[in-house]
Amino acid sequence: MNLEKLIAIDTHVHAEVSCCQPPDLFGKAFDDAADKYFGTVLKQNRRPTIPETIDHYRERNIGFVMFTVDCEANIGRRRIPNEEIAGFAQENADIMMAFASIDPHKGRMGVREARRLVEEFGVRGFKFHPTMQGFFANDRMAYPMYELIAEYQLTAVFHSGHSGIGSGMPGGGGLRLKFSEPIHLDDVATDFPDMNIVIAHPSWPWQSQALSIALHKPNVYIDLSGWSPKYFSPELMQYANSLLREKMLFGSDFPLIAPDRWLRDFETVGFRDEVKPLVLKDNAVRMLGLAGTQRVATTA
Repeated sequence: MNLEKLIAIDTHVHAEVSCCQPPDLFGKAFDDAADKYFGTVLKQNRRPTIPETIDHYRERNIGFVMFTVDCEANIGRRRIPNEEIAGFAQENADIMMAFASIDPHKGRMGVREARRLVEEFGVRGFKFHPTMQGFFANDRMAYPMYELIAEYQLTAVFHSGHSGIGSGMPGGGGLRLKFSEPIHLDDVATDFPDMNIVIAHPSWPWQSQALSIALHKPNVYIDLSGWSPKYFSPELMQYANSLLREKMLFGSDFPLIAPDRWLRDFETVGFRDEVKPLVLKDNAVRMLGLAGTQRVATTA
C-alpha cells in the first residue's frame, strides 16, 4: 500500500456483489434485515460492486482490507469467490488488501484452498463469522485452518458480539449469538500466538471480555467496525485512550456503515489527539506488516 498517501486504513470492508457470477438471492431476506437494522443508505438501491468500492476508497485516499463471508454450510448462500477479491487486490495493491473467508466446516478441502489462496493469490488474512458459520471459535474442528494461518504468520478476523445479520427476522434467521461470545477466542489466542487475531466490532454485550483478552494476549487486536463511534461505551473509550491504544483498529463495516460517517463521528467522541493516528492507520500498518515491522505487536 502507498502508506504515505493514505490517511487511514479501513480493516473491515465487505465484498457484497460478485462481478463474475449472478447474484444469489437465496439470502436476500438477510440483506434486507441488515439494511433495516443499520439504516444503510444504498446508491441505486443496491450494494456496491468491488470496483465501485475501490473507487469509493481511492477517492478518499483510504486503504482497505476486503473479504466476503463464507456461510454456505450454515445458511446455504453461495459465497463470492475468494479469488475474485484477491484478483482485484493484486490489481489495486496501492489501496487494497484481500482477506479470504473459508467456512471451517469444509475441513481439509478448506485448508487446501486456504494454502492455495496464500501462495498463489497473496491473501494476507482470513475472516470468520462464528454466528453465521455456526461454530465456536475454539472448536478443534477449526484448528487445522488456524495452523495454516499461523504458519504464514497472517491475521484472522472474528466477528464478535451481537449480529446485525438476522436481527428482526423470525428466530433471528436461525442464527445463534452464543457462537460470537469473545471468550472463546482466548483459547485460540493462547494456542496460536503466531497468528494475529482481530476481535471485530465492539463486542456488546460482552465488551469487557474482548478488552481483557486484548490486554492479556499480545497477538489480539480489536477493530471498531459495525458501530458509529458515538455509540462506543465509556469502558471501550477508556481503554482505547490508554492501555489498548496500540491494539485498536479503524474499521467501518462498509457498505453497512460508510467510512465518511465513521470518521466524522470519530473526530467528536473523545479520542486523544495522540491516539487518533494509531487507530486510523499506524496500528494496522504494524499488525499487517506493511512497513517491514514485526506482525505481532508487544503489549501496549
